[in-house]
Order: sequence, then structure tokens, then C-alpha cells
Amino acid sequence: MTNAFPHVDIAVLVTGGTLDKVHDTETESLIFSDDPDTHVTQLLNTARCYFPRVEILFKIDSLDMTDAHRQQILTRIIASPETHIVVTHGTGTIEQTAKFLSGKTGSKTVILTGAMRPFSLGRSDGGFNMGGAMIAVQVLPKGVYGVINGRVFHAEDLHKDTKLGRFDV
Repeated sequence: MTNAFPHVDIAVLVTGGTLDKVHDTETESLIFSDDPDTHVTQLLNTARCYFPRVEILFKIDSLDMTDAHRQQILTRIIASPETHIVVTHGTGTIEQTAKFLSGKTGSKTVILTGAMRPFSLGRSDGGFNMGGAMIAVQVLPKGVYGVINGRVFHAEDLHKDTKLGRFDV
């Protein structure tokens, strides 16, 4: 039997968001740790998913993300030797970034994903969303998508329903 899906090289570009936050006992808030690594590496290792290249662009809350940050993401996507890219992103403005990137990534398949609860706190949706993104990036055609809550969205259709606390159609 032959594999219907050829091996593809994947890059994971980390931008922060809730997925990478930790609880700060001093301020009782969610922050980014001083650790230069990312929870994405730990999440992938736990899933025995060792093949993606992980690159930290920055670790910020997506509510603080500007178009200059989005341009930095786009620049790294275009410069990346990989044609299949997952971008971890905060859910607060993930839809704006998806729309910003749409139509600008050439022949690359780009998946944006994130989490509503930090990986560090347990019971996070981050592992589920990352797993979905890792599969989706390998099988979807070129373009920009969001993969979250068990769904695949075209960039233009990605929308967070804050009342329901999920992404839906």
C-alpha cells in the first residue's frame, strides 16, 4: 500500500496567545513566562510529533497585535523554506490576522490555531486544536485557514463567538 499523502515539511510559527500563557501567582493574572521556549514544543513532544520546525516570532497577547506584527508573520511565512505552516495565535484577534494574510501567502498552506485556555493550566483545548492544525496543514490546498474547535474555516469565515466561547459557522 502506498501513502496517498506525501511527506511535507511543516513550520510552526509561534506568536503567543493564551496557548502559551501561564498563571502568575503574584498578580493573579495570565502572563507569558520568562522562559525563552514555548509550550508549543512541549505540546508537540507530548503528542510524539517531532517533525515540525518550531520558530518563535514573539509571544504577545493577540489583543496587543498590530498590523506591524501581522506583517512580520507574513514576512516569515513567505521567507520560510516550508510550504506548510501552522501559526499559533491568540483567539482574540485571530480572525483579523487570517484576513490580513489571506491572498498574500502564495503557494503556501497556512493554518492559524490557538486555545481558549492555557496549555499550562491543563484541560486546555490547545492540544486538540494543534492536532487538528497539524493534520489540516498536510491535506488542505494552498490558502489561509483557521482550525479550531474541531472545525476548518477559510480565513474569511473565521469568527469567534464570544457569547458562546467558541468558533462556529
